[in-house]
Amino acid sequence: MFKNPANLLTLFRIFVIPALVFSFYVKGASGHWLGLILFVTAAITDFFDGYVARRWDLVSPLGRFLDPIADKLLVATAIVMLVAAERIAGMDVLAALVILCREILVSGLREFLAELQVRVPVTKLAKVKTTIQMFALSFLILNDAAPWGLPMPLMGTICLWAAAALTLYTGYDYLRAGLKHME
Repeated sequence: MFKNPANLLTLFRIFVIPALVFSFYVKGASGHWLGLILFVTAAITDFFDGYVARRWDLVSPLGRFLDPIADKLLVATAIVMLVAAERIAGMDVLAALVILCREILVSGLREFLAELQVRVPVTKLAKVKTTIQMFALSFLILNDAAPWGLPMPLMGTICLWAAAALTLYTGYDYLRAGLKHME
């Protein structure tokens, strides 16, 4: 487990989560920047753990189990903290809720289908959704601490809604494919 670099990257994502939560309690711009650095670093490891595992044939059952959990914990934690800090507020909470519900639904679906020995591959559109989602959360974490007056809250909100729209589409796509195996 600890000898596999891909698994170490996945575990790193999980261990970053308490520090990310802590960053929301650091006052001022330094807390925003700390949160951004932690979140972006964790998001980048999401790409690299899969790349390393496939490139060097280090795919493992533990990695296949932990990777989606680490992803969902990171995203869910960021969303919950952004809502708690009121950086996601009002109707925008609906977009965040759509993302969280889809993540739970797809996780449950994958677990159910795994028992049937059916793999559900990640689609390219789902990867685009994840990328937009990571940008949205990064922008919202940085918030008003952005340099040069960049409108990070607005950019984050636009990306959040775009990710939510793609979330609905890809979630429906996964559900439709999964329902075929439930009949």
